[in-house]
Amino acid sequence: MKEFKGKILCLDRSDINTDEIIPAKYLTEIEKKAMQPHLLEDLVLDGFNVQKDLQDVAVIVTRENFGCGSSREHAPWALEVNKIFVVIGQSFARIFRQNMFNCGMLAITLKKSEIDILFDCCKACDTFVSVDVETSMIQVTSRDKDLAFGFAISEFDKTLVQTGGWLEYADENY
Repeated sequence: MKEFKGKILCLDRSDINTDEIIPAKYLTEIEKKAMQPHLLEDLVLDGFNVQKDLQDVAVIVTRENFGCGSSREHAPWALEVNKIFVVIGQSFARIFRQNMFNCGMLAITLKKSEIDILFDCCKACDTFVSVDVETSMIQVTSRDKDLAFGFAISEFDKTLVQTGGWLEYADENY
């Protein structure tokens, strides 16, 4: 099973679309590894430096409607190949969200007030998250904070994540 813990990258914008996650010109790639250096390369966000800010990141925190735009598995694949297995946001595009679970990764929805707290934590210093899929709990730690949040996940999506994704689930059950 993938590890759902690590350093947070906060992307303080709504409507980050799949073309910004992985530009369409890389959709002809047949190996996930080929997408690795191109994650978020077209994202325009004040203060964001893709070369520097993605180093050692394992979790993305964002605002509303993350993954909108074209419905493609390449966006979760680009995250996966960069070992970013968790995205936490206020909401997700429906297909992107399901593609995350199908890949054995987490798209976690939290309330705006909880997302605001995460953004405040990230401003001060490096912030780290650990997600317990079984208990549906997020543990957040930074230099001066230790917080916990619960999240909702359907039993089927939890099973997909715990088995590693749809293909692994199908191998076990069909």
